[in-house]
Amino acid sequence: MKILHTGDWHIGKLVHGLHMTEDQEYLLQELIELLKTEEVDVLIIAGDVYDRSIPPTEAVELLDDVLSKVVLDLGIKVIMISGNHDSPDRLDFGSKLLRDRGLHIVGKLQKRIEPVILEDEYGEVHFYPIPFSEPAVVKALYQKDALTNHDMAMKTVLAPITEKLDKKIRNICISHAFVVGTEEPETSESERPLSIGGSEYVTAEYYHPFDYVALGHLHRPQKVSKESIRYAGSLLKYSFSEAKQKKSVTLIDLKEKGEMTIDERVLKPWRDLRVIEGDLEDLMNPEVYSLGNTEDYIHAILTDPGSLYEPMQKLRSVYPNILQLERVRMELLGDQGDEVVEMKGKNPRELFLEFYRKVTGEEEPTKEALKYFSEVYEELEREERDA
Repeated sequence: MKILHTGDWHIGKLVHGLHMTEDQEYLLQELIELLKTEEVDVLIIAGDVYDRSIPPTEAVELLDDVLSKVVLDLGIKVIMISGNHDSPDRLDFGSKLLRDRGLHIVGKLQKRIEPVILEDEYGEVHFYPIPFSEPAVVKALYQKDALTNHDMAMKTVLAPITEKLDKKIRNICISHAFVVGTEEPETSESERPLSIGGSEYVTAEYYHPFDYVALGHLHRPQKVSKESIRYAGSLLKYSFSEAKQKKSVTLIDLKEKGEMTIDERVLKPWRDLRVIEGDLEDLMNPEVYSLGNTEDYIHAILTDPGSLYEPMQKLRSVYPNILQLERVRMELLGDQGDEVVEMKGKNPRELFLEFYRKVTGEEEPTKEALKYFSEVYEELEREERDA
């Protein structure tokens, strides 16, 4: 059985105010061609199908078109779960009607998780789709009053499954979570935090009983703890912190129990998202800009000292899709310059700590202050997700 693992499509995504739908459509057509070429049997979409809980019309139409081609035209089975960006109820709508056609959508977590059972020449393969759910949802569903974080929530959800797994059968888990092993995975700016202060992490060991684990949420393709627990990564680069990443999908050739090959297949976007750096004159030089696609989405870092006249307008004449312009302040020296650099790339909790120290003069906030910040931030995230 050939399985293609992907996720984090974020259809309808805006990057610096620019709709990415055309770029997503281009790459999804490339994905469909790959499904044909590789003669894939099952497509896994591991959450964050849309970028918003209420996606724009063109995003819904694009997903409908892609799934119709994959399921109806190619006859490929699709198993899709919701992520933290999706609305579980909206994604679930009509799922029972579509199941007989080979489209299995699981938006809302159920207490009893039934596997999707498919067969090949080696027998049955059991797929366990586990959509993203807030700890509060799991707490209410399983009536666990002591449950307070994502790790406890996922342990609660997985325990009844792993305890009864038939070890003779090939078992695959599909999950949308921030899973960590001995080392913390690499993240990027475009991944919305599930919570603050480490309570979003889920222990990789909970997934060890499965033959393969198809994860969604992190945007860089990577393994966690072992080769068979993997993030496929996002469809496209959605922030400049992802500029150096190679986006791909994961192809699993599943043989008999204990035998499989795992490969990453790189996708080539219509327009890349990249960072260029240098003097304005150099970046405007044909010998420099001809080395790349000038239609790419660009973050330009100018190293010129002193003032420049309309640098953005000049750069746009060569790079029409430039999204960001940054000036390196060469004259910014000493403690202040160091401080500006250190603020870059910090998560909301770290920024809050910096702000707290500056305002109060105290080294660390109280537990009550941290708890209040976490609650307020998570509430804002929920409101944004439901907007």
